[in-house]
Amino acid sequence: MTPAPTSDTVADRLRAVQELYDRGESISSLVERVREPGLGPAERREVDHEALAGPLGLRLDAAAKRGAARRREAISALRPYLAEVDARVKRDLPVGRRAGYHLIETRDPEELAESDALAKLAAAAAEPSRRVRKGLRWYADLPVEVDDKLLRLRKADLVPVTQIDDISWVGGRLRITGHAYLAGLSVRSRRFNRATVVLKGPRWLPRVTLRTRRIYYPEATHAAKEPGCNYDWAGFTAELHPFSLRWRAALRAVVRGGKRVLKRRHTVQDTTTWRAEIAIWSRMARATGPLRGPAIGRTERPAGLRVKPRWWVRPVWTSDKALQVVLQPTRAELTGVRREGDNVVLTGFIPGHPVTRGKARVGGHRMAAEFAPVEGGSEFSLVLGVQTLLKDRDARRLWVEPKGEPAAAVMLEGGEETRIIVGDREITVQGDRRDRVVVSGHKILPVIASAEWHDDALTLKGRYPDPDPGPRDLLLRHRGGLIIRVPLERDGEEFSVRLAPGAMPRFGGAVPLAEGIWSMSVAPPGKHGPAIAQARFDHAGLDGLDEERRTIDGRVYRFVATRYDVPVLVAAEDRPGDERSAAGVWALSRNFYPSERAKPLREAAVYVSSDGRSYSDSPRAIYEERLRRGDDGEHIWVVRDGAFVPPGSAELDLPGDIVPTVVREGSREHYEALARARYVISNGFLPPWFRTRDDQVCVQTWHGSPVKHIGRDLPHMRREPRPPVWHRQAVEVRGWDVLISQSPWASSVMRKAFGYEGEILESGYPRNDVLVGDREPAASLIRRRVGIPEGKRVILYAPTFRDYDRRNASVKLDLVDARRALGADHVVLVRGHAMQAFPHVPSLDGFAIDVTTYPDMADLLLIADVLVTDYSSTMFDFVASGRPVVLFTPDLDKYRSSRELYLDLESQRPGPRLATSPEVVEVLRSIDSVSARLADRYASFVRTYAPHDNGKAAARVVDHVFPS
Repeated sequence: MTPAPTSDTVADRLRAVQELYDRGESISSLVERVREPGLGPAERREVDHEALAGPLGLRLDAAAKRGAARRREAISALRPYLAEVDARVKRDLPVGRRAGYHLIETRDPEELAESDALAKLAAAAAEPSRRVRKGLRWYADLPVEVDDKLLRLRKADLVPVTQIDDISWVGGRLRITGHAYLAGLSVRSRRFNRATVVLKGPRWLPRVTLRTRRIYYPEATHAAKEPGCNYDWAGFTAELHPFSLRWRAALRAVVRGGKRVLKRRHTVQDTTTWRAEIAIWSRMARATGPLRGPAIGRTERPAGLRVKPRWWVRPVWTSDKALQVVLQPTRAELTGVRREGDNVVLTGFIPGHPVTRGKARVGGHRMAAEFAPVEGGSEFSLVLGVQTLLKDRDARRLWVEPKGEPAAAVMLEGGEETRIIVGDREITVQGDRRDRVVVSGHKILPVIASAEWHDDALTLKGRYPDPDPGPRDLLLRHRGGLIIRVPLERDGEEFSVRLAPGAMPRFGGAVPLAEGIWSMSVAPPGKHGPAIAQARFDHAGLDGLDEERRTIDGRVYRFVATRYDVPVLVAAEDRPGDERSAAGVWALSRNFYPSERAKPLREAAVYVSSDGRSYSDSPRAIYEERLRRGDDGEHIWVVRDGAFVPPGSAELDLPGDIVPTVVREGSREHYEALARARYVISNGFLPPWFRTRDDQVCVQTWHGSPVKHIGRDLPHMRREPRPPVWHRQAVEVRGWDVLISQSPWASSVMRKAFGYEGEILESGYPRNDVLVGDREPAASLIRRRVGIPEGKRVILYAPTFRDYDRRNASVKLDLVDARRALGADHVVLVRGHAMQAFPHVPSLDGFAIDVTTYPDMADLLLIADVLVTDYSSTMFDFVASGRPVVLFTPDLDKYRSSRELYLDLESQRPGPRLATSPEVVEVLRSIDSVSARLADRYASFVRTYAPHDNGKAAARVVDHVFPS
């Protein structure tokens, strides 16, 4: 709910409606809850507005896409309710909601339910670029026939989109730089384009208008979400002189002080807060909104300016990232922190008149404090119990409450921060981003004191006074869940670590950090969960922290402190703006790609594996087979996010001098390659803008014979009307020229699941050729890369993902039990699925190895002596090796009801199927005898599901597709 509720009654009613929505209750249940009595007229209007704009509107959008029956249900529930809603409430709704509810009120219910008008309206209203001007006013361009007055853009539709990129003090003035625009209204020049930043203070206080000017800022266009709009001149810079705040605050202080004097109380220095808004006049449209959205890094922690002793002007951010400017006095400051036995004693100073009595407060806990008058003010002290602080997990601000006066936040005011070590925990007394004192007790945290770039490497140094002197790793954790460990060098309480973000080690090779934000923490090797200690950056070093971008081998890296003191490493590809913006992608797909598609084809082949994320699977096998034959045609690999560098003939120890071309996924070269290459070989769906030309050959190798339902067999694909992904799949499948299949059984399944009517080549999977015949010396090389000692028996545990539990990072196989039962001559490789949370794999002294990020599954199957899987297509691949397969299916009934399976795992399986981890471990102990007992079942499975995987599948594909 966007606006703040005005009463507890309203908040409770809206909360109840939201809970019903979150639980998936029907729209009639939501309407019934909204219509319940007990609200006054103003409260009723607020509840109606929030419900219609929020949960009811979202439920209507969902119903509009789900077919006539759902639309009919929504219309019947909303129509009588809308007749009761105040017309002013409906008028102030966003234009898409206004139009939708108008249709429900005025159109024939049955006709509206049978049509797709509501679905089209919902889709169009989500595109802010659909704006048209008629005369001097702006209207929404929506696919409905209604009065223009209903489509006129109002306050709810014209909300400024803002971001602040820099806040700094220049020559004693506060300079704010960023961009702001109205979504859908292009800003191509300074003409008819004004913006003014305004600070609004409490009640009657005169507002402050900042001197604001528009600046050229093309990054606003690149960062915009809507295509077809140009915001190059949406940038702005505004300046504020502190005097504008000081005289207003002084006027307010006179008024408030006079009131206190009349009540015979001491005057109190008070904080005055102004909220920042921006008013935009753009092409005859005007709108005002809060200035919000700090860029990551220094902008999140803007510095304050001391305007006189103990008086500061500070730009600050609210919890919803809106900008405020405060003129803040230091009414109390911290002077000392010391430990005395089982207590921590805090002392401070209150300037001004003498104070003899009062209280202190830590968070919400009020406690006794001692006050003593001294020259210039009063000193205070309070005692906190060490154990009490250590039990309290939350950081709490420190306040003092002199008797008869408002509470005063205790400020650090340039004092030193304190860390008190208590066993394996610590108590910290620090300043927050507004210099307010915060007291907390927690596990000992590593604090980074410096970050320096040397050439292509980042060196971090800091302090970590953990009493355990054992080894530690720096953990880089991606928002997607991937964790990369780098060993720390410890010297007592000091530590250092050196990172090369452009060449991070991975299984004997080096890859750049994936694009995104990488958080930092410290943990013992192989440990997860409670053992992890989040890193922080030393507050004393924040002002001098180098947060500038570093470009390394076509990638950009930044080390920044976000949320004030949380260190992160930001990685991104160094892409031109027209390749990463919505407008640029739109232009590339709608203009550049069609123009390239009209040009003659080149005798080139494009290889795409896992959307460009890896050099793997059947595209790899086909490529290497062509290189073995000396095919010196143009070979192009699509690479996403610098994930790999494809080898040439020299790296593969093959004759010739063939070097592949690399194109970055999403680049102009990527569009050009798919538009003009004769052959396209992929193991999955291609970009939605791609259309196979009549003279192109598109080879779809797919990524495995399916065990679980795929394509049109999935429940959501069977809905009426068909979802957009159904049509997207149908369009691409029509462009496939050859679909590679592993078996006749797989051919029939995929033909039905994809609605494919073209040629199927039952060649077997090229990726499985390596599993046939002698494993050495390739297996020895892979074992060294993975870190498996010689003589170990390798068990590969490779479960698939769970649609209903994708965030679960636990490993269902009990690795501790397996280690105890199997002994030191075994090693377990854990391979998580790309669509599941990265698994937490304990090392157990090298018994378990996480191989989730290993680039090619075929390599892991090659070195595995036993495969443990569940509903994964790897069971079809691994039987080509003749080695045992164990099915571990602890959630078979749930999985089968959720996803549905093509196989009956009771009668159609190559090995034992087990439901518990102890059963799996017991079978692994006697796997040879179990395999011998099930040899006939295994052979039958191979004949049915992998009859062509004999080591020659890649050759068959190359012979069939590529002319000699």
